Amino acid sequence: MDTLKVPNYIKSVYIALLIIIIVFFMIVAKKLLVPLFISGYIAMLLTSSCNFLERRKIPRSISAFICLFLFIGVIAGIFIFAYFEVRGFMQDVGTNLSDKLNGFVIAANNWCFETFGFDLGMRNGFEMKKAVAIVQTDDASPTQLIFTTLGTLSDIVLLPVFIFFLLIYRDHLAIFITKVFRRQNNDGLLEKMTSIRKIVHAYLLGSGKVMLILGVVNTGVLFALGIEHAIFFGMFAGMLNIIPYLGPSLGVILPFTFALLTKDSAFYPIAIVVAFTFIQLLESAFLTPKITGGNVNLNALVTFIGLLIGGYIWGIMGMILIIPTIAILKKLFELSPDTQPYAYLFGEEDSNWFRRRERRSKAKVARAEGEANA
Repeated sequence: MDTLKVPNYIKSVYIALLIIIIVFFMIVAKKLLVPLFISGYIAMLLTSSCNFLERRKIPRSISAFICLFLFIGVIAGIFIFAYFEVRGFMQDVGTNLSDKLNGFVIAANNWCFETFGFDLGMRNGFEMKKAVAIVQTDDASPTQLIFTTLGTLSDIVLLPVFIFFLLIYRDHLAIFITKVFRRQNNDGLLEKMTSIRKIVHAYLLGSGKVMLILGVVNTGVLFALGIEHAIFFGMFAGMLNIIPYLGPSLGVILPFTFALLTKDSAFYPIAIVVAFTFIQLLESAFLTPKITGGNVNLNALVTFIGLLIGGYIWGIMGMILIIPTIAILKKLFELSPDTQPYAYLFGEEDSNWFRRRERRSKAKVARAEGEANA
């Protein structure tokens, strides 16, 4: 019996519609999918530790609980450290700094008005009440605030629950993927699924190492320049590096502004921008390729578009989650011949493809001429 062959353009339309449906579902189910995605990546990060404990004859449920407990302890330690740093920073931001900020804003407003005839609306300085009025909606009520807080707490509670169950049922999910692609060899599929987990694990672990190194280097630079709260500014800038392209630029804004307000010379804010830019160039050229290597292997265009889509769908958290998500999609597309062109679209450019095609064409012509002469 002859099977009906679907034209390639019809397949492309189906895949495009599938992507639209997935994006729509991601927008609608944001409250559920964001903690689920975060939990999935954390579970991939903890899988190797669980495997280590399970090889020591520890049951899977107990191994998952131990890894989850230790991970929560590390995260709690980081948050406590960040809390005291932010608390010290806020205590030092007193009246003097507020007066300097208002003086700087008034001077900038006067300069814009005198130079361009444009009034920024801050002749009396930066008024916090107006900023709050802009951000706060008129319909806000204490009841809505309570429900919003409860919703945030429920999301936080969901994270360890999702992580625990994903660690327990990780093999079950891997077998599900092999059943979806049941026409292929199961052993090969399991190996590819393991490789996907290792890629995400290496990317997350490598990104954490890069952020830590950048945080230490940034802190050292700020200490050398005599900037107060160097640890807070340096580590915060290092953490923002998890957002490609945009994170490093955002990380320099806070120490630049603080140095501009607290130092009497323009040398310090300019030195911060120059030093952070130089550090970022070294990171992109040497540090990240050395630590993370080609784990994600996405081209810059897809990465940038993914950041825009992730930010539009899920905000800042979407910009963080989108890169490993696209990397997983790329590997999943490689499992089927019908979707392999999309995997190539996500990956780096193959500069030798046209050369290989030219060589094949020349070889084909040579064979045809040889057969004609024979």
